[in-house]
Amino acid sequence: MSTLEGAAMGSRALVLGGGGITGIAWELGMLTGLAELSVDLGQADLVVGTSAGAVVGAQLLADLDLEQRYAAQLESPGGEARPRLPHLYLTRLVWATIRARDPAEFRVRMGRMALAARTSSEAERRAEIVRWLGGAHTWPERRLVITSVEAESGKFVTFDAASGVELVDAVAASVCTPGVRPPATVRGRRHIDGGMRSAANVDLAAGHEQVVVLAPVTRGGGPMPAAEDQVTALRPNARVVMISPDEDARRSMGSSPRDMLDPARRPAVARAGRAQAAKVAELAADVWRTTG
Repeated sequence: MSTLEGAAMGSRALVLGGGGITGIAWELGMLTGLAELSVDLGQADLVVGTSAGAVVGAQLLADLDLEQRYAAQLESPGGEARPRLPHLYLTRLVWATIRARDPAEFRVRMGRMALAARTSSEAERRAEIVRWLGGAHTWPERRLVITSVEAESGKFVTFDAASGVELVDAVAASVCTPGVRPPATVRGRRHIDGGMRSAANVDLAAGHEQVVVLAPVTRGGGPMPAAEDQVTALRPNARVVMISPDEDARRSMGSSPRDMLDPARRPAVARAGRAQAAKVAELAADVWRTTG
């Protein structure tokens, strides 16, 4: 595990937020569309990946062909089923949100829910992550930081190449929706979704002069800080743009947690993300271009 303290800061950072299976599809559609328009966000000095963004960040920095990764989102889900949301899941989520007095308590409550839930096994989930990554199984040369939360303590943690944790295990620790996915064990500790601290963890891009945020979801549950507020906090010292799904993309994504985890929605969401890229390419390019 590592933090960003003492890290050498480059000039450009890309932040990839969480958003379930549809979040992966939207981000890959957006990145592919922007690259087609000569806005290559893969040239970031730092990529911060949270949940869905951890999967996409690993793929992006592995120099996998974006067109191929986008095409994979368009394939039929086949036997890939939407994960089952446990009975009373939404009730427990709302209860934890109401009861939590601060972000740390919210994370602990989410951890308790995750540890008590009946889900698939960790081994099954890890195998699924390996398939999702599609060849991105080692840490890239460019700096990738992946976020997670310790289930028992609620402590926010990050992983990078210097952490000594395998990339697949780091990604698995970031994509553990409490109550739906099994907590991931890393070095003897159970971990839950990095999105339980923030939907995008934009603040980890502090110190960079140019920041692009792709945020399928901008607000999380309970007292978590909103991505918009984290973006505002960066703006006195950086050029920042946050891009979120437009109306067409949101319609394709649906509006419930079940929708966000539905593989059948993936093709339409990926297409919507790529189409939206044309609308935001100029905004992203204005932030991303170097100024000499």
